[in-house]
Amino acid sequence: MKLKPLFVTTLAVASLGGLVPCAAHADDSPSPCASLKRIVAAAPGGLASLTADDGKGVAEPYGDDAQCSAARGSYQCMWTPHRDAGSTADALQAVAADIASCLPDATHDQNSPGRQHFYLGAPGKRTEITLTPAGSGKLRLSVSGK
Repeated sequence: MKLKPLFVTTLAVASLGGLVPCAAHADDSPSPCASLKRIVAAAPGGLASLTADDGKGVAEPYGDDAQCSAARGSYQCMWTPHRDAGSTADALQAVAADIASCLPDATHDQNSPGRQHFYLGAPGKRTEITLTPAGSGKLRLSVSGK
């Protein structure tokens, strides 16, 4: 019995499809968007419910030593940017760009080498996001709800 070329091609593609999940993809790198959205969704009243791991995704593209903590009205992460991220000011700008692209409804009202500030929501129910250098080459991300 002769197999038709279309059937053979379909069978070959289907067989290879089982191998694809094992392959690495360029988009496997950490994305800060899911972490940022999870943190902002918890604000303003639920920031204390976040865990230390909830914010690490924000830092992972830029540093491996993120230390995050939650309190009643705020959530903070601090990390050391990778050397390939450039200066602390460069890393600060890169994280601010992530915040702006991941949270398009956020207002970016301060953009300086020493401080990036965003806010979401109306006065009285506002979530504020601040990114600053934190001494000795570290960055600090603070999210607070008012």
